[in-house]
Amino acid sequence: MSELSPFLVDLVLILVAAAVFSLLFKWLKQPAVLSYIIAGVVLSFYISKKDPEYEQLVNWAEVGIIFLLFGLGLEFSFKKLMKVGTTAIIATLFIVFSMITLGYLTGLSFGWSSMSSIFLGAMICMSSTMIIIKVFEDLKLTTKNFAGVVFGILVIEDLVAVLLMVLLSTVAVSQKLEGMEMLYSFFKLIGFLVFWFLFGTFLIPTFLRKMKRFLNDETMLIFSTAFCIGMVYLATHAGFSSALGAFVMGSILAETIDSERIEKLIHPIKDFFGAIFFVSVGMMVQLTALGEYIVPIIIISLVVIIGQTLSATGGVLLAGQNLKTAVFSGFSLSQIGEFSYIIAALGLSLGVIKSSLYQIIISSSVVTIFLSPYIMKLANPIYRFLERKLPPAWQDFLNKDSSAHPVNEQSLWKKLLKDMVKMALIYYILCVLIVYFVLFYGAPFVQGFLPGIKGNIVVAVVVISLLSPFMRAIIIKKDRSDEFRQLWTDNKNNRGPLIFTILIRVLLCAGLIMFVLFELFHTHFVIAFTLAIIFLMLFVASSHLKARSISIEQRFKANFHEKEKYHESKAPLTKGFVNHVLARDMHLADFAILPNYLIVGKTLKELKFRQIFGMNIVTIVRGETRINIPNGNERIFPGDRIVLLGTDSQMEIFQKRIEEGRKMYESREEKLLPEVQMKQIQIGVESHLVGKTIRTSGIQEKNNCLLIGIERNNTSMRNPDLDLILEEGDILWLIGEYNNILQVNKL
Repeated sequence: MSELSPFLVDLVLILVAAAVFSLLFKWLKQPAVLSYIIAGVVLSFYISKKDPEYEQLVNWAEVGIIFLLFGLGLEFSFKKLMKVGTTAIIATLFIVFSMITLGYLTGLSFGWSSMSSIFLGAMICMSSTMIIIKVFEDLKLTTKNFAGVVFGILVIEDLVAVLLMVLLSTVAVSQKLEGMEMLYSFFKLIGFLVFWFLFGTFLIPTFLRKMKRFLNDETMLIFSTAFCIGMVYLATHAGFSSALGAFVMGSILAETIDSERIEKLIHPIKDFFGAIFFVSVGMMVQLTALGEYIVPIIIISLVVIIGQTLSATGGVLLAGQNLKTAVFSGFSLSQIGEFSYIIAALGLSLGVIKSSLYQIIISSSVVTIFLSPYIMKLANPIYRFLERKLPPAWQDFLNKDSSAHPVNEQSLWKKLLKDMVKMALIYYILCVLIVYFVLFYGAPFVQGFLPGIKGNIVVAVVVISLLSPFMRAIIIKKDRSDEFRQLWTDNKNNRGPLIFTILIRVLLCAGLIMFVLFELFHTHFVIAFTLAIIFLMLFVASSHLKARSISIEQRFKANFHEKEKYHESKAPLTKGFVNHVLARDMHLADFAILPNYLIVGKTLKELKFRQIFGMNIVTIVRGETRINIPNGNERIFPGDRIVLLGTDSQMEIFQKRIEEGRKMYESREEKLLPEVQMKQIQIGVESHLVGKTIRTSGIQEKNNCLLIGIERNNTSMRNPDLDLILEEGDILWLIGEYNNILQVNKL
């Protein structure tokens, strides 16, 4: 009899331990991530890191990182990055800079190397998305005004974490903190992100739309996984980590209409491999050595809790939010995130950090995660204390909320230059990437078939053809905008600067074409410049290129905004409505109504939202129907989504009131509902049913049973007539609950 592979035995142990500890931690109301880490710590006593099969588990853990980052990318999306606003961007940059500096100084104070100190700073500068979402849900904080700021910060932190992973890999390999190598890696990373974001957004949504009728759940799962692994291969081939490739593909798919469907299909795979990864993280912890590191663990935990709280509070204040939002946001971000484990594993695999730092950071992470719910609860008393103690002048200064004031209309120049720079930068980066790929990958391939001048001519034609629609857009796109025309006609003094903006863009495009000509033909400067200008003039004059350029842009915009438009059509409120809610501390919140809520079945007039809660009900979403500004006769039904306008405290009171019915329902002991069965009984000599008709027997009316057939004298009658008289020896076929059939049998 064959024996089970040691690798499979270890995998069984990991999954069993993860299952047992996840149930225990669910009962303790702690995050599942912690349960997996503790399970790994326990298993480290049974599975040796020197065993060959442990190496296989490490490979599975790497697959876990890929699917974890793919899942985060599906939740992230570059569109979210553009929507989080200046508050989240400013606050995140302040937090990351402050915590990296604080971590670096803390590492140096322990006598660690500069590289270890940098990795420590990177590991403590990000908070835990999974933990914060879990705690927010448990503490009913998701409808609070500050929650949007926190989620925005987490979105930026996810991207910063991915960038840090790439930069730290470069630093670790080169052992240099500065220089052209790091600058090259940074620009290479930006180019990789921009190219695949633009290229992926242009192609993938269109592909999914065309193939929609063929993509059932099974095929969609295979395709999305193939996209993920394919991008992982391309990222590693380009010199980046597999995690970056998975994250990029997830963020591209996040812009498609099918993103929620893909996320749902990938979720079990992500959970499975993610559990293996976090268990492997726990297996790296050495409990016997933790006593030696207890002081650094305590100090780093305090540095994270105090540093994250203060830097996040300061960052949100710096971004223009009021004191209450800043304090509550700061106390929400006081833990070490999941990316810390990935960065720690990266540093360990590259050999630039010691095992002791790994033990310390994992242990500190566990401490901060355990304390997170309690620290979040301190936000309210701390804010009340500051409200009482701070001088009124300070409070007025801190509470000036820039978001509550309408922004003045920007000048035409400002708007034109902003749009022009953004458009030109995107297209120019794309042009640079096209030149890079064609010259460094395409040219050697063509030269293999057509060596010499012929091959260079083919390459030049290809690269200039690919550049033509984008260069035409760079030169002429904004020159026909309303702002450009108004500035041109309103004041003759504007014409010189406007012409200068055109010349700058022409020279940028000409410079890139000249670079191609220099690389392929080593032409003279004057000849290259003349040819470049001629090419650009042809680009501008070509009606074919104009149509092609417009078509490319329209297709990209349609794909880019596809998901947004779809969700806006389903959303309770339009963005325009939300933007008009300017009152301080007033915001909109969306509540899903469950069947056991106390407000179900009541009219708005009976519920008295404004009189009891001080809030206004703005919209009721019922399936595909949206009832805006409902009247008092509208009823609340199970499955409705209601949108309310109110303050944080009003939302909290309302949440507690509507959930009273749910808590009462959950507190009842679950009862097994009786099942319907089909049985046969025979009428005996002394039966009370003999001589009665089916109608007068009471089988259905009194005993709640259904008579579906009778067997009499070797014949069968289905659905017998209700006036049929029952006789001795009849076999009755009954459907009903078991106890009710027993009652009929007693007759």
